[in-house]
Amino acid sequence: MQTSSTILMVRPANFGFNPETAENNFYQQQDGRSSEEIKALAQQEFDSFVALLKDQGVKVLVIEDTEKPIKTDAVFPNNWFSTHPDGKLILYPMYSPNRRLERRKDLIEQLMGLGFKVDEIIDLSFFEQDGQFLEGTGSMVMDHDSKMIYACYSERTHCVPLDYLAKILGYQVIAFEAQQEIDGKMSPIYHTNVMMHIGSDLAVVCLESIVKAADRRKVQETLTSAGKKVIPITAKQKFNFAGNMLEVGNDGGEKFTVMSQTAYDSLNVGQIQLIEKYTTIISPQIPTIEKLGGGSARCMIAEIFLPES
Repeated sequence: MQTSSTILMVRPANFGFNPETAENNFYQQQDGRSSEEIKALAQQEFDSFVALLKDQGVKVLVIEDTEKPIKTDAVFPNNWFSTHPDGKLILYPMYSPNRRLERRKDLIEQLMGLGFKVDEIIDLSFFEQDGQFLEGTGSMVMDHDSKMIYACYSERTHCVPLDYLAKILGYQVIAFEAQQEIDGKMSPIYHTNVMMHIGSDLAVVCLESIVKAADRRKVQETLTSAGKKVIPITAKQKFNFAGNMLEVGNDGGEKFTVMSQTAYDSLNVGQIQLIEKYTTIISPQIPTIEKLGGGSARCMIAEIFLPES
């Protein structure tokens, strides 16, 4: 349940810097390259990433982004929907108005056309009317085996929709404040999945970013009680997307930890050896997507847990 062997990725049509999301995503950086060059580089990085996954037998459903309306962040589908083994597909309330355009009925129809059963669509986008947001598996890191949701509060992750979703799924929430230093000031971490990853046997977490000592202990103890080997990462490693990992599988039962090359290069030998004790590492090079989009490998993947008809 924790690991899917089928994933969905959206090939970007108009990838670029999004000033709306940059308001609270401090990982985003503008540069002077032309929009056409950026778009071409993002597509090359995406295609190479997909090829690496397929080489390991991971089933990747590639959905083409639509040319219009322009959606600079369409390459990050995990924020607007999630799927579940009982046939639920959940749509999430998004902070940035221009990212709400990413919610595509036709994408869901394509999933169903590929033989996946969607028995119920739960649309939480109504929370946007009240300025309440919960950006999917960016805002939340789920331990499906233990039915736990870990989430750090931010402008993109609010308690009301979080608790609402937890009741729908029958999960327990462990929420906390997590911060990072930006230009000498402490700011909330915008998405939980940049500071935390949970696999079948491992949990990678930037414990030092959790503000309260009691919350740090609770997160660590809960993960340990769930049978996870906890690998702490530093704030510097987090800034290199070392928390933005995802475990995926293939039909042969092999497990892989997906992280960017940037994240891999930030890890020390001991951390890499521990991850490789349990899984094989897949590390695509996605510097353009990371720099301008402010998201990394995990953000590019939507897991498909739906039953097949």
